[in-house]
Amino acid sequence: MAIAKPIRTVWDIPREEQFAPGHSMCQGCAAALIMRMLMKVAGKDAIVVMGTGCVEVTTTLFPRTAWRNPWLHLAFENTGAAASGVEAAIKALQRKGVLDPNRRIKVVAIAGDGGTFDIGLQSLSGMMERGHDVMYVVYDNEAYMNTGIQRSSATPFGAWTTTTPVGKRMRGEPHPKKDIIGIALAHRIPYIATANPAYPTDMMEKFRKAYETRGPSLVHVLSPCTPGWRIRNEHSIHVARLAVLTGMWVQLEIVNGKPRVTVKVPKRKPVREYLKLQGRFRHLTDEEIEQIQKMVDHYVEEINRWVGEQAIGPVAE
Repeated sequence: MAIAKPIRTVWDIPREEQFAPGHSMCQGCAAALIMRMLMKVAGKDAIVVMGTGCVEVTTTLFPRTAWRNPWLHLAFENTGAAASGVEAAIKALQRKGVLDPNRRIKVVAIAGDGGTFDIGLQSLSGMMERGHDVMYVVYDNEAYMNTGIQRSSATPFGAWTTTTPVGKRMRGEPHPKKDIIGIALAHRIPYIATANPAYPTDMMEKFRKAYETRGPSLVHVLSPCTPGWRIRNEHSIHVARLAVLTGMWVQLEIVNGKPRVTVKVPKRKPVREYLKLQGRFRHLTDEEIEQIQKMVDHYVEEINRWVGEQAIGPVAE
C-alpha cells in the first residue's frame, strides 16, 4: 500500500524500493530519481501504466525490468486512455468479487512531456474529463530526448533542439512553453501540482497527496536531461534548483481549484544564472536573455496575483 503519513523530512522517506537499480538511464538523469521517489510513495499496490518515452525504453530492456509493480507499456498517444481502462477493470473486478472491494489499488500513469503535452493530450483530457481515479505523472525534460532531442510543446522559449536550430533564420524555440497546468485546471480535477527533484520531500508529499486523491490527479515534474540540456551529469539537481530560485519554475499545489506556492522564493536570482549553465541556451544574446527575464517577471506577477500573496519576490542581483 502507499505511504499514508505525510512526508515532511528525509526521515519520513520509506526505505523500501519498488524501482530497481541496474536500468539504462543516463548518468545524472533526473527522471531516474523521480521514478525512484515516486515508487517509494506508491508502494506495492500501484499498477503502472507508461507511455513511450525515455524512462520506458531505458527501464525495460528485454528480458529485464526495473519495475517491481504490475506495469503496462503503451504508445505515445494513449497513456490516459489505457490508464482509464485499467482503472475501470479494477472497479469491475471488485464489483464482481474477484478482487477485494476494500483493497485500494491505484493506477499510476506516467508519460513524458511529448506523450502528455502533444501526442497524448487527447487521451489525458478524456481521462480527466471522465473523472477516472488515476494519478498521472508527467516528467518534463522539455523535448523528445530519447528520439533525438526534437522540440515538444513543453520546450521553453529560446532553447536549442535538433528541430529548433540556431542560425540566421532561427534562434531556437520560437514559442513559449504550453501551459499544461492551465489545461488541467480547465478540467476541474481535484488535485494538481508542480514538483521538482531538487526539493525531494516537497515532491514526494505531492506524490502522496495525488495518490490519495479520489479521482484524477496530475503532478507535473521538471526533469533535467543531461544530454538534451547539455549540462554536466553532476549538475542536474543544481540546475533544477536554479529553475525555482530564478522563477523559471514555480512549485505549485492546487487543491479543488485553490492554489498555493509550496516553495516560496523571497528574492529571485536572475534567469541568466539558470540559462548560462545549459548548452541549449548558450547562443542567447544579452538582449534575448533580457527578453526571457521579462517573460519570467510577467509569469511571476501572474502567479503572485493568483495565489493572493507575494510568494515569489523580485530579482536581487
